[in-house]
Amino acid sequence: MTAPVRKILVIGGGFAGMTAALQLSRNGFEVDLAEIDAGWRSYGAGISLHGSTLRVLNQLGLYQRFMELGFASDGVDIRGAEDAVLVTLPTPRVAGPDIPGGGGIMRPALARILSEAVRASTTNIRLGVTFTEMTPDDNGVSVTFSDGSEGRYDLVVGADGLYSSVRARMFPDAPKPRFIGQSVWRAVVPRPKDINTVTMWMAPNLKAGLNGVNATEAYLFLTEDKPTNDFVPPETFVEQLRGLLERFPSPILKEIAAGLSSESHIIYRPLDQMLLPRPWFNSRVVLIGDAVHATTPHLAAGACIGIEDAMVLAEELNAHAELNAALSAFEDRRWERCRMVVENSGRLADIEINNGNREEHASIMRVSMKTLAEAI
Repeated sequence: MTAPVRKILVIGGGFAGMTAALQLSRNGFEVDLAEIDAGWRSYGAGISLHGSTLRVLNQLGLYQRFMELGFASDGVDIRGAEDAVLVTLPTPRVAGPDIPGGGGIMRPALARILSEAVRASTTNIRLGVTFTEMTPDDNGVSVTFSDGSEGRYDLVVGADGLYSSVRARMFPDAPKPRFIGQSVWRAVVPRPKDINTVTMWMAPNLKAGLNGVNATEAYLFLTEDKPTNDFVPPETFVEQLRGLLERFPSPILKEIAAGLSSESHIIYRPLDQMLLPRPWFNSRVVLIGDAVHATTPHLAAGACIGIEDAMVLAEELNAHAELNAALSAFEDRRWERCRMVVENSGRLADIEINNGNREEHASIMRVSMKTLAEAI
C-alpha cells in the first residue's frame, strides 16, 4: 500500500466520524462522509467531556462555540450517599491555562457544533446512504452504496459505532459487544445552585452523578446493577428513575427526584463494551471510535477517545507517504490509551457491582484521569 492517499471515505457521521471528516478535509484530503440517517440527528441527554476533548475542540477552533452552548468546570467531587464530599479528583487544565479541566454539553448541541464545521469544510456529505459492498485491493477500495451509486477510494474509515457494519464486513472474527451487568439512566434537570463541578454520589449498587451542560441545566446520570438485559418500558422511566434516586439519602438527589417529569429527556441504556485486538485495519480499511473500542461511561471517555482517534489518524496520514506506515503509527499511538479506558471502565463497573473497595475505585479514577490528561 504505497500509492498516495488522496480520496477517503468516512462511514458514520457521529462524533468520531465528523471529527475525522473535518480534520482530514482541512489537511487537504478529498473526503466523502456517508451517514445512514438522512436527518443526521443526534440523540441523547448530556455528555461529559475531559480536558483532553476540550483540547481537541480548541485545536479545531471550536472551543468558543462549545462554551456558547455548553459548560466547563474544574475537578470531580466524589460524595457519599448523604452528600458528604469524600474526595475531590483534580482535572488538569490540559487544553490551556484559561480552559477548565472538563465540561459537559447536550449531545445534540455537540453534534450541531461539529456538523456545522463539517458543512463549512470541503467534505462531500452524503446523508441517507451507507455502503452495501466494499472490496479493497492493493491500490484502493471499491464501494457500492445503498442508493446504487459506486465510488473508488484510497482509504475507508469505519466510524459507524458499536454495531459497526464495517467491522462485521472486514473483521468477521471480531469479539461481539458484551453486556457488563449494569445499565445507565440519563436525564436533563435544573442544575442545583451548589453544584458547580462534576459531582458523583456512591451508594451500594448505585452511582449517581451530575454535570452542567449549560448555564442553567445539568446532565444527570445513574448506573444501576442489572444481572440481565431486560426491556424497560419507556412509560415507566420517570417512576423508575425517581425510585432509584430516592434510595439515596442525599437531599440534593431527593429534590431532583421530586422534579422529574416527562420533560426530563430520560433515556435508559444497557451498558456494553467491546475492544478489538490489534490490528485495527485490514488492507485499506481502518476502524475508529466505538467501532473498535466501545467503552462504558465510567470514565466519561468514550466520545473523548473516538474524537482523539480521528485527530491522530489525520496526523499520521499527513506524516507518512506510505499507508501501512501511517495506519501502524495510528495504532501504536492509540492502542494503550484506548485499552486503558475500556479495561479500567470495566473494572470500575466490577467494583460497583460487587461492592468492592472504594479506595481502589477512587485510585483507578485518579490514575485514569491523569493518563487521559497526557498528550495524545
